[in-house]
Amino acid sequence: MIKINIRNMKKYYGNRLVLNIEELKIYEGDKIGIVGVNGVGKTTLLEIINKNIEYDSGDVLINKDANIKYISQLRGPNKKTISGKYASIFQIEDQWNINMSGGEKTRFKLAEGFESESNLMLIDEPTSNLDINGIELIINNFKQYRGTLLVVSHDRNFLDEICNKILEIEDGQCNIYNGNYSNYLELKEKEVKRKEFEYEEFLREKKRLTNLKRNINEKSAKVRTAPSRMGNSEARLHKMGGQENRKKLDNFAKSIQSRIDRLEIKEKPKEEDIIKIKILDSTKPYNKILVSGKNINKSYGENIIFKNANFDIYNGKKIALIGPNGSGKTTLVNMILNEEGIDISKNVRIGYFSQSMDILDENKTILENVMEKSIHNESFARLILARLLIKGDKVYENLEVLSGGERVKVSFAKMILEDINFLILDEPTNYLDINSLVVIEDLLINYDGTILLVSHDLRFIENIAEELLIIKNKKINSFKGNYREYVANKNKPKLNKKENKRQRMILEMEISLLLSKISTEESEDAKKRLDEKYKEKLEELRNLK
Repeated sequence: MIKINIRNMKKYYGNRLVLNIEELKIYEGDKIGIVGVNGVGKTTLLEIINKNIEYDSGDVLINKDANIKYISQLRGPNKKTISGKYASIFQIEDQWNINMSGGEKTRFKLAEGFESESNLMLIDEPTSNLDINGIELIINNFKQYRGTLLVVSHDRNFLDEICNKILEIEDGQCNIYNGNYSNYLELKEKEVKRKEFEYEEFLREKKRLTNLKRNINEKSAKVRTAPSRMGNSEARLHKMGGQENRKKLDNFAKSIQSRIDRLEIKEKPKEEDIIKIKILDSTKPYNKILVSGKNINKSYGENIIFKNANFDIYNGKKIALIGPNGSGKTTLVNMILNEEGIDISKNVRIGYFSQSMDILDENKTILENVMEKSIHNESFARLILARLLIKGDKVYENLEVLSGGERVKVSFAKMILEDINFLILDEPTNYLDINSLVVIEDLLINYDGTILLVSHDLRFIENIAEELLIIKNKKINSFKGNYREYVANKNKPKLNKKENKRQRMILEMEISLLLSKISTEESEDAKKRLDEKYKEKLEELRNLK
C-alpha cells in the first residue's frame, strides 16, 4: 500500500528552488532515512508532509488511513505528560520539564511519539543530544516499530540499524536507494565507478574518431594535381578524379566530425585528494606520554565524579572518551585544559573544540577567522574550507550569516590550521550533515598529532579512535582497540579465574615462541607476518588481563 505519493511537487524559498520532486512513492512499512547536505530541504520535506509548510505546485497525496506523528528537533512535545509505561521504556520522567537536559527532552518527545501509536512517524534528528546508551535504547525501540518511518538523521549507525531505504536529496531532486546506509554507500560507489567507466569510454571513442578524421584529412591533402607530362585530356580526367576523391574524403571527414559533435559528453567524476595535516617538526612533542592523571579525585559537593582515577594519553594516539551523560567526560576535559591535578608534558599545544565555538570572532570573515593563527598559507586554508563546502566568495562572508553547521566547520578548520599538536574535540559532529562528517573524519584520520574525542556518534568514534578511555564507577579505564572491538570484548562471556589463568599462560608461551622466531627469521616478508601475529596475540593477552 502506498502511504505517501508525491508528484511534480515544487517548493521555492524566494527565487531558490529547494525541492523539485517528479515522483516519490513511500510504501507502508518503509523505514526511510533522509540524507543530504545542510540546507538541501530535508526538514522542509517533513514539514510539507505534515502540512506545516505549503508547497508551490504539484501533489502531495497521503493515504487517508495515515495517522501522522511529527517529532521536531526544535519544537516541544504535544503532550506534557506520558504514561508510566513509556516513561519506563524510555527511562524518563513522566512529566515534561523545561529544565530537562537535551538528551532527556529528546527521549521524552520520542516516548510521547511512540505512545501516540501513530502508523506514520516523521522524525528530525532523533539521536540529537543523546549519549551512547540513549542511542542504543531508542534503536531497540525503533526496531520494534511496525509503522512507516521517515527520519532525518546524520547518525550513520542509526541509519544502518533502522532503515530499509535511503532517500537522498541533492539539487532539489530525490533519489531512493534500497537498503540501509551502508548499502547506499555501496550503490553510490558503484555509480561512481560506472561514471568513471563511461568517461573513459567517451575519451577513447573521441580519440578514435579524432584520429580517424585526422588521417582522412591527411589523405585529402595528398590528392595532387596532374603531372606536367600528362596531356590536357589526361590531366583533365586526373583532376576530375582527384576532385571527386577529395570531395568524398572531405564529406567523410565532415560525417566523422558530426559523430564527434553528437557524442554524449561525460563529465569526469570528481576525485578528492587526501589532505594530510602535518605538525611542524619544531613543535612535535617527543614524550611517550603527553597527559597523565594519577589518583585524581573530583567532587561537586557530595557528588563524587572521580575517586583515585588514573589514565594516560600516549603521543600520537587517537582516543575516544566515552561514558554516559553525567559520568564526568566534560569534567575530565576541563581538568586537562586547566591542568587541575593533571600532568601535561612540555611542548604540548592543545587545541580545544567546544560546542560553544567561542574561538570564533564574530567581527571577522570566515577567511580572517581561519587565518588568524594559521601556520599554513591561504591556499591550503581555502582548500580545507572548500572540502567543507565553504567555497569561492563565501569565505569573505561574516560569521553572522552562517548556520550552526557552517560555524562548526569554520571552528574546526580554524583549529586544525593552528600550531597545535593535541586536539581535544567535544561533540564536533553536532549540526553537521553526513557529507561534512565524512570530510572531517578524513581530515582527522590523516592528522598526525594526538586526539582526545568526546562524541555520541558511534560511527565517528569507530572510524577515528584506535583506543578508548571509559569512565565507569568513578574510575577511568583504558581499552587498547576501537569501539567495535570494545563492544565485542564487553559481550564476551567472562572466563573464571582458573580458565583465565590457563588462557594467559598459553598466550604467553605463544608470544615467547613468536618472539624467538622473529629474532631468527631472515625473510622480511615472513618476519612481517610473524610480527602481525605477535601483535594479535599481545592484544588478546591484554584483553584477558
